[in-house]
Amino acid sequence: MSNLKQTPDARDAGARPLVLVADDDPDTRLLFRTVLEMRGYCVIEAADGEETVGAAESARPDLVLMDGSLPRLSGTEAARQIRQSGHIGHVPIVFISGHAGAAFIEQAREAGCDGYLVKPFDLVELEEVLEKYCVQRFRAVAV
Repeated sequence: MSNLKQTPDARDAGARPLVLVADDDPDTRLLFRTVLEMRGYCVIEAADGEETVGAAESARPDLVLMDGSLPRLSGTEAARQIRQSGHIGHVPIVFISGHAGAAFIEQAREAGCDGYLVKPFDLVELEEVLEKYCVQRFRAVAV
């Protein structure tokens, strides 16, 4: 059984950006879903790296927020696979990790991640990420 969960009207909404939240912790996914939906985003979820790659390929989100420590396929490997995909390789990926060290951030960048959020983070930081990687991109595509 898949842990992939989607807002019932995720792509039907049309004018709302779609965010893929990839985290093995259900409470973290619920937190992201709640915050993002309150801000008008559509949300899909994945609980491991393989689901993340599959969800990105099938749903073609506007942004991927991905935990670095995913089961079945690591976050860095999932990012690499997304980057290698021809039709979704351009989607912005923001790594979310409790590791703040430069080596971890560099590994994420080498895997193809566009941004990096260190846990715990505040809502202002999340808003900045959404504006930078999702809202501006979504506006450009919608025009």
